[in-house]
This record gives sequence, C-alpha cells and structure tokens, in this order.
Amino acid sequence: MTDSSAQPRVVIFDTTLRDGEQSPGATMTHEEKLEIAGLLDEMGVDVIEAGFPIASEGDFNAVTEIAKRAKNSTICGLSRANFKDIDRCWEAVKHAASPRIHTFIGTSPLHRAIPNLTMDEMAERIHETVTHARNLCDNVQWSAMDATRTEHDYLCRVVEIAIKAGATTINIPDTVGYTAPRESADLIRMLLERVPGADEVIFSTHCHNDLGMATANSLAAVEAGARQIECTINGLGERAGNAALEEVVMALKVRNDIMPYATGIDTTKIMHISRRVSTVSGFPVQFNKAIVGKNAFLHESGIHQDGVLKNVETFEIMRPESIGLTAKNIAMGKHSGRAALRAKMKELGVDLGDNQLNDLFVRFKALADRKKEVYDDDLLALVKDADTHEAHDTIQVKRLRVVCGTDGPQEAELTLVIDGAEHSIDATGDGPVDAAFNAVKMLYPHKARLQLYQVHAVTEGTDAQATVSVRIEEEGRIATGQSADTDTVVASVKAYVNAINRLIERRKKSNPGDDVKTVDYRDAG
Repeated sequence: MTDSSAQPRVVIFDTTLRDGEQSPGATMTHEEKLEIAGLLDEMGVDVIEAGFPIASEGDFNAVTEIAKRAKNSTICGLSRANFKDIDRCWEAVKHAASPRIHTFIGTSPLHRAIPNLTMDEMAERIHETVTHARNLCDNVQWSAMDATRTEHDYLCRVVEIAIKAGATTINIPDTVGYTAPRESADLIRMLLERVPGADEVIFSTHCHNDLGMATANSLAAVEAGARQIECTINGLGERAGNAALEEVVMALKVRNDIMPYATGIDTTKIMHISRRVSTVSGFPVQFNKAIVGKNAFLHESGIHQDGVLKNVETFEIMRPESIGLTAKNIAMGKHSGRAALRAKMKELGVDLGDNQLNDLFVRFKALADRKKEVYDDDLLALVKDADTHEAHDTIQVKRLRVVCGTDGPQEAELTLVIDGAEHSIDATGDGPVDAAFNAVKMLYPHKARLQLYQVHAVTEGTDAQATVSVRIEEEGRIATGQSADTDTVVASVKAYVNAINRLIERRKKSNPGDDVKTVDYRDAG
C-alpha cells in the first residue's frame, strides 16, 4: 500500500446534519445534533456542515453550539446567495476555531428561471455575495447548484467569478443525481483546465444517488482532480440520498492501489456512528447496504462459508475490525447476566451508563423469555426502542389487547397514560393495526396525517422482533417514531405514539415553527 504521507489529501466534508437531515422525517433534536457532531469531530471529519442557520431558530442554535464545541473539524453553515443568509450563517459559525461559510445559487437554466435572473444578473449576484462572505470569513465555499446541468461556458464563467471574489472551495454538485462517472470526471477536468485560478482553490464534489451512482461519481471526480468529497453517514439526504461517507472512505482505503488518496478518517468508528445516526434519524440501514449493512460481512452459502473459514480473503476484501466490528461472538440468552450484556453492547459499539444498562437488561430478559435466541440486531432494536421512549413523554402505552381474524370488524382495547392519567377506550378498524391507531386518535385527538408505516423483521423466525417505523405530518412538521416488539401490533402502536410525542415536543417550542424549515432551498434571491 502507498505511503499515506505522500498521498494527495482528500477533504471529507460531512453534511449529515444539513443535507442528511433534509430526508423527510429525519429531523433530529438539538441534543441529537450535538451528539452526532461530536462523533463526527472525533472520527476525524475535516468539515462538518452543521446546518442551515437561516432555516429556523433551532438550526441556528444547533450550528452555534456545534461551532463552540468542535475540537478538530471545520464547522460550516449553509446560506443562499443573499446578504441576510450569509450574515446569519456567520453569526452561527464564527464561534468555531475553524469556521466556514458555504453559499450557493442554482446556475442551470431551470434554476436561473426560479429567481428570474439573467446570466449577467446572476453573475453579478455571485460576485457580490461571495465577496460579502469573504469579508466576514477567510474560508468560503461556493456551490453552483445543479452544476451538472449548467452550460459549460457559463459554469466556467461563474466559477471564475467566485474564485476572483474570494471563494477558497468550489463545489460542483450533481444536485439531481443525473450524471455518470465519466461525465463527473470530465466536468472537473474541464473546469481545472479552462478556469483561471482553478489551481489555487479546492474543487469539491457533492453527488446525489438518484441513479445509484453517487459514490462512483464522487470517486471519479477525485480521480480528475477534485479534492473534497461531500457525503453523509448512511447516505442520508434529499430523495435517494447522497454519497455515503463510509463508502467513499473505505473505497479509498481498500482500492489504494488505483486511487492513492489519503483521508484523516478513523475508520474504526464508522459502524458506531452509522448505528447512532440510524437511531436518531429513524432511518434503518438496509441489510445489503455497502460497508455497514447487516449482511456486509455475512456468508450463507456453503461455498462462501468454506472459503472464509480456510482463508477469509477468499470472499472478503476488508475486515470487520477495520470499521469497528469485532469477530468476537457472545451468545446472548435468558441465562446471560449484566456483565455479558454490557460486553456485547460494547462489542456492538454501544456504550451504556449504569441506568441505561439496567433498563436494557430488564427489556432484554423479557425478550429472552419469549425468544429462543437473541441476536445482535435484537439488542440494537431494543436500544433504538429505548431511545425513542422517554419517561417524560406526554403519552405512554399502558395496555393493548386486539381481536382479529376473518370475522370483522377487528377490535382494539387500548389504555394510554396521558399526562400521568390513564385513559381507556375500545375501537374498531380495518385490521388490528388500524383499529389500534383509531383508538390512539380517539384517546388523543390530533390532525396529523400518517405518511409512512413500515414493518421490518429484525431477525428470522416466527418469534422475531418486528421493528415498526411510523412517519406523521402536521402543518409542515414531520415526526417519526420507531419501536420493536415480538408483537407487531404492540410495536406499531408504540411507534405511532412515539411519533406523536415527538410532534408534541415540537409544538411546545417557545416560538411556533422554530423547528420547521420553511426556507425555499431553490430560491437564492
């Protein structure tokens, strides 16, 4: 492997807390954002895009606090191409030891039409706003939104303007995930060759995954001369998401022979932060997800099993330990004690305090009495379930009984604890879940619409736990809830109630709408 000290350095720009949080339903609390930012900082991420300060008071406060706490990473905030956005962004990031302002505008014909700007008018706005940002901060990033669908001559023109105005990083986003690897490389190469001053700045790539090529496009851009990759943990982001941090970093590490580029990422922390982001965002990682998926290091066929037992390299191009997994396997069952549970959770990358361990142990024992074997994913599901349930929640599920079968209507008898008082009701519906949800709405009337209801079996077998994800929307606020139980209907009701509790918390904010991002990302005017 090439000596990393002699390798070209690739800057890892993580936008989980900005673009990742824009995934519908992935909104994180203030405390969760601070936690994830701390993990990214500890992992060695070069730049953390902590949020969009003008979008909401909550975003501004989170970016400000992250900037104050960061020890290693540059802290970046996003702003549209106007002075008000840029000033607000600077107010938040200026507290960082290493701050950055990231300002953007859509340069393609489709995006120029939105603010109704001519090419010349847009060019002038880019000059004015980048200059304003540079007067506030020495580290300024400028993005040409929808760059891959912008005319090449015009893209060269506005990139040159941004460089002359003081931008130190130029981002060329594939905003709609339309490009292919060869195009991605050719675009970066063309800009480096044609734009005066291009050799004096860092070119960045931000690729979306609408056609499943975000990681490939990012790596192709690096091979052509880009030196910053924008990505997110687990590939979270708008629509189909972004290039995933774990994919680009491990690709650079594993294929160092053909892509000799270095990063400062501590890869042994990848699995832990992947699981934590999955928990706080409410977005489960698909089983066959590259690097961090449940099946990434599993072998089921006899040929593969025989091969890896004789020589692990026959079917594995990387080791689980390189991303923070361990080959150790502690079998967990109803006879296991607290020490074994703590060791297992540490092995899975989850550090628990004494109170958390005690709570998890009770839940684990209850599960072990109902299941023949408790798998790693069962334990992680229990942790997720605990994270979504708080003792101070407005609503808690006390008791549920359902009647279902071929003879309808199906019925649900539900008891909820609402603000400390028990309330019970019977309800009917088209199936046990519908009946149970109707009972919740009767006990706690609300206008939130159900946007998503998903059930995943955590493990195999008829005694498997089901993890249920629920997403609801009310007046622009989106909230998600998750819960796991061997009884799918129980998990469903708890997930629904968890989502309602998160919605209630947002209603309680001192300024209505603080947590709702109403900024039009397309409008740079």
